[in-house]
Amino acid sequence: MTLSRNNSHQMDEPSPLPYTIQNLHAGQHYIRDGTTIIPCQSTTDPLSLPPSQEVIKVLSKQMGRLLLQLDIAWVTKEGSGVLPTEAEAMRLVFNNTDVPGPEVLFASFHRVNEIADPQQCDIRDSNPPDGLIGMTIAPGIPMTDEWDTLDDDAKESICYQLWDLVAKFRTIAHPQNDTNVRTRIYERYLHFGGLRYKNQLPRMLPRSEHSVFTHADIAPRNVMVDEENRVTGLLDWEWAGWYPDYWEYAQIMRPAFKGDWSEWMERTAPQRWDLRGIGAARKVLF
Repeated sequence: MTLSRNNSHQMDEPSPLPYTIQNLHAGQHYIRDGTTIIPCQSTTDPLSLPPSQEVIKVLSKQMGRLLLQLDIAWVTKEGSGVLPTEAEAMRLVFNNTDVPGPEVLFASFHRVNEIADPQQCDIRDSNPPDGLIGMTIAPGIPMTDEWDTLDDDAKESICYQLWDLVAKFRTIAHPQNDTNVRTRIYERYLHFGGLRYKNQLPRMLPRSEHSVFTHADIAPRNVMVDEENRVTGLLDWEWAGWYPDYWEYAQIMRPAFKGDWSEWMERTAPQRWDLRGIGAARKVLF
């Protein structure tokens, strides 16, 4: 009987799996040992493991990109579409402002090889698809987990904090106007069959005489806060760069967020722009 119970217990133990993208699932924890992984509990203490092993938490897995937390040390973002521009944007903000966010620890980028099945590619292969960014862990909790539970005072406070952070990285200026951006929007609008505002759109689009450094994707999912509702980190600088000074506002006002997030950001904005032209273009382009 004892032998039978032992055999049954052994059969219930998870078997090691190859360390590949398809074997990792969002929200799950694993113990990695070389090229294999074993599912584990979220309470597993990395300090209790031998040096050859580490605990991996899959923070996100979507659109060919993987966001992992490794032990209690760092976070990696890797996969398709992870480009050098994101790492450079993070370094630029970290080195030139006091805006809270991850520090880039290492990064490598490669051309995508011809792989029959990218899902079977070993994540640590010497030539991974596109890119890999290693960064420090941003403290706090994602604002998506907190926003709907906050009262009006807390929401207002967070929004004012975010606009203050925007003002800080906007000082990293780049001397150019927005003519190219407006031309591009108009050309794309016509290309995709936009007819209603064919003649009016160039006049409807907001104008700017200079560009400023812009995050371009400030949303609850990319904001970390602590228990006292202080912003502790801005994440995901994938779309960051120099844009017309109205672009941050336009991106935050996108009709893509549930709840009253955009309403509070609009209410606390230090400056507002007429976005009717952007809205007309988005109905066709986005």
